[in-house]
Amino acid sequence: MSAIAVARSFPTRPALRRMLDEAFFGPAWHGPSLKVALRGVTAEHALWRPGKGRPNVWEQVLHCAIGKHLVANRLDPSQKARFPRPLARAWWSSAPDVADPDARDRAWRDDLALLDVSHRRLLAVLARTPLSRLRESHGARPVVLGEQVAGLALHDAYHAGQVALVLRLADSRPR
Repeated sequence: MSAIAVARSFPTRPALRRMLDEAFFGPAWHGPSLKVALRGVTAEHALWRPGKGRPNVWEQVLHCAIGKHLVANRLDPSQKARFPRPLARAWWSSAPDVADPDARDRAWRDDLALLDVSHRRLLAVLARTPLSRLRESHGARPVVLGEQVAGLALHDAYHAGQVALVLRLADSRPR
């Protein structure tokens, strides 16, 4: 029997919510949650790029917000919304180029708030999504929507680690 023919299973709705919140807010057993990794990060720090073509922390914040936004749209296409920042490519937006330090700080706070709003929206959509919808696949891959929701928790955990690493690299660079 093929893997596709086997009935798909995924965590319950309360378990999905717990996984999402643990990876986003913490406490997380695996290391810092995304919010913990971002605690105290300034706009200047968020813009530091570890190498040419490598995402900075700001872009990773927007990337995580976009992921939550896209999956929320997939769960409830009737409430499909446009992501409020321009996309540079699929799932990625560029950090803004803002010269004024005060405006840059405001833009950073706005994008951190956008990440929070995207998380809350995903949880709200998940709460009202019928279980039958969570068992439906989306796109060409045989991944049901419930698995995509669970995947977002893994996505946040992964990017929390990347954020922590980029910030350590930024702190260790010669000045």
